[in-house]
Amino acid sequence: MKKNVALIFGGKSGEHEVSLSSACSIYNNIDKQKYNIYTIGITKQGDWMYYEGDSENIKNGNWVNLSNKNAKINLIPTKDKKIGIEVEDKFYEIDVFFPVIHGPYGEDGTIQGLFEISNIPYVGCSVLSSSIGMDKIMCKKIFKEGNLPQVEFAYTTEFEFKKDKEKVISDIEKSIKYPMFVKPANLGSSVGISKVKTKDELEKAISEALKYDRRVIIEQGINAREIEVSVLGNDEVYASVAGEIIPAKEFYDYEAKYISESSKLLIPASIDENLMEKVRDMAIKAFKMIDGCGLARVDFFIDKDTNEIYINEINTMPGFTKISMYPKLWEASGIKYKDLIDKLIDLAIERFNQKNSKEVCK
Repeated sequence: MKKNVALIFGGKSGEHEVSLSSACSIYNNIDKQKYNIYTIGITKQGDWMYYEGDSENIKNGNWVNLSNKNAKINLIPTKDKKIGIEVEDKFYEIDVFFPVIHGPYGEDGTIQGLFEISNIPYVGCSVLSSSIGMDKIMCKKIFKEGNLPQVEFAYTTEFEFKKDKEKVISDIEKSIKYPMFVKPANLGSSVGISKVKTKDELEKAISEALKYDRRVIIEQGINAREIEVSVLGNDEVYASVAGEIIPAKEFYDYEAKYISESSKLLIPASIDENLMEKVRDMAIKAFKMIDGCGLARVDFFIDKDTNEIYINEINTMPGFTKISMYPKLWEASGIKYKDLIDKLIDLAIERFNQKNSKEVCK
């Protein structure tokens, strides 16, 4: 019997368009012999809409105008209604949610909390692991506690920066050398990131990052190769082969990731067997440290001069576009795209059943 899967995309974050591309790709590749697919889009204003149509209109944003205005999306379980979508005289009960929303409101634990309250399986990390993975500052503190090597970093808030820019910049310069990378603390897909080499550039970069978040992290820049590993599993966790990114620009920013065709993905990465096993082991350790489940992509730096490995960050809802690393790495590791989607749905149901078997849930 087919499972009813609700694919949720869009969202209020700066990664809205990336989410549409990811959803389009999943929609086109999911096994429709096994699943009935129901598509729910969230606008940039936060409105939830039920869309019935082809994937191309998801990707180009036309789903907003083509959505069924009379449909009701029921996320609150009641005595006579289960979780699902009500369209006129029909009710489509949902078995599992597949949120493919990147960044705030989708990857940070907020929508996961909604699914937990609704008591329904969902693909991806839990509330806790999603929120930790999304917050670069808190994540780095946890990785530090677990003795995972990282580049030097500092952070500031909008309040502190506006109150005394000179002090904030002076404190950063005392602990980190140029070049530096400046990032919003809670965002992904390289949105709002700048590489800076001077004091003036640092001030401008912090101001730019504060457009996206009230907290900003600043990291030491190093002469590094960018390595990524895909992780899959719940209690039993597996790591893919590592891949390497050769960015089209000076670093792997939003344009290099999603727009430019010049960025290159080397799969597997051109590193020796020892380094390959180290980054795979570290990826699994990082995933377990945040109590991850389902999926994540873990990003690393390997210093070109010393071969030292540094963990950069973990992404609990990585991109699923046609050029995204997460599915490509698993394909190189022996799991096809369609099968990967199957495994993620199975893992979601497995974790849901595991949690609901506990006495406190009964």
